Amino acid sequence: MRTDDRGPDLRHHGDAEVRDDGAALVDLAVNVRSDTPPQWLRVRIAGSLSSLAAYPDGRAARAAVAARHGLPDGHVLLTAGAAEAFVLLARALGVRRPVVVHPQFTEPEAALRDAGHTVERVLLRPRDGFRLDPAAVPEDADLVVIGNPTNPTSVLHPAGVIGRLARPGRYLVVDEAFMDAVPGEREALAGRTDVPGLIVLRSLTKTWGLAGLRIGYVLAAPEIVTALERAQPLWPVSTPALIAAEACMTPQALAEAGHAAHRVAADRAHLVAGLTALADRGVSVTGPAEGPFVLVRVPGAAAVRRRLRDLGYAVRRGDTFPGLGEDWIRLAVRDRPTTDAFLTALSAALP
Repeated sequence: MRTDDRGPDLRHHGDAEVRDDGAALVDLAVNVRSDTPPQWLRVRIAGSLSSLAAYPDGRAARAAVAARHGLPDGHVLLTAGAAEAFVLLARALGVRRPVVVHPQFTEPEAALRDAGHTVERVLLRPRDGFRLDPAAVPEDADLVVIGNPTNPTSVLHPAGVIGRLARPGRYLVVDEAFMDAVPGEREALAGRTDVPGLIVLRSLTKTWGLAGLRIGYVLAAPEIVTALERAQPLWPVSTPALIAAEACMTPQALAEAGHAAHRVAADRAHLVAGLTALADRGVSVTGPAEGPFVLVRVPGAAAVRRRLRDLGYAVRRGDTFPGLGEDWIRLAVRDRPTTDAFLTALSAALP
């Protein structure tokens, strides 16, 4: 289904659920891994503070990211979080018919609209498990944006299926912000140079708990990187963020992220099992979930969310994602004790 209807509030994000009066709630609304950043990363970041008098130099971090993905340095652009990359794409690429595949993270569409573009939506359907059908994307779309694994559906699309969207004259933007939470990063396109027009976005926010530091990067052909870089202000990434990026590319850090991905998968299975046990009360889980969050359909979800807040839990509303409605919520994966306590609260909150 295609539509250009604006509809939901594209600027609503999970952090809104835990601001102000929600600060004391148990947070299942934000997809940042709990107990992060780890101590060793905090030490590295703190050590960078003595060099704040100098202007940031991103060469070492850029080289580290490039080496991590087996690419030359010219294929990498460091950004102040993946969100900045969406703004750069919207402003720097002269496109005529951008298409965003929904439900997904809403910032790409918001950035395109703010830059004056008319955005067309391709809505994936619940009855299809929110799976991508490349044929649903208009042939003459010259920019296509899709998340993998997709926020909020937690669907991991096969790399080969996404690759079918690529063609000469089209930019194919794949948001892989959560790919490092997938064991083995299977279906990743990061590092590929054989897909025409491919632009992959990565974030260090989720796995390493760096939402407040703002660090991410773009992987693309050098001419695309150059165009985006020209749209950036000078010194867009701070020295502490550069140090964090370099630190998170080491073999030790990548091994730790890999172990964390397996823990998330086990904890997610526990959460899904508990939610499935509530199926007779109308709870339905989108699956198979592959990200550090799950999408759940709950009758009367707005009222359930309010009751959960009264019981001490914040969850992400789903109705701000195009293609979803008021009966959807997104739940971040947490450790088993937290999940068990939440499932008890959810059972009490259900009608």
